[in-house]
Amino acid sequence: MTEPERNVLGGELQPCGTEPLTGFYRDGSCRTGPQDVGSHTVCAVVSQEFLELQRELGNDLVTPRPEYGFPGLRPGDRWCVVAARWLQAYRAGVAAGVVLAATNARALEIVPLSALRQHAVDVPDDISSLD
Repeated sequence: MTEPERNVLGGELQPCGTEPLTGFYRDGSCRTGPQDVGSHTVCAVVSQEFLELQRELGNDLVTPRPEYGFPGLRPGDRWCVVAARWLQAYRAGVAAGVVLAATNARALEIVPLSALRQHAVDVPDDISSLD
């Protein structure tokens, strides 16, 4: 049996979203593997601004593509996005929210944890704040 994939917080990778069904493997999780050359590892809660920037960059996440089982995204949807695309949006000032517990630790090969934490929508309890 293989080890479960880890999230950026070091825990077991949590599901990202099922409506629409996300993930490179379309299993609701931001799991990755050798076939996933784009590293679809960041669990993003997409915004209108994020979707518009992606479209401008040639990554249309809005238009439905039924032939790929892709319904098109709307603001508020959770989606496993390519880590480099999320980083582009971050640098442009329109990063999507991030679900840290559902973001694969492999995203850290591309995106700094500090950037992901700035846009976290599932901010975990910070032990240091208990001092």
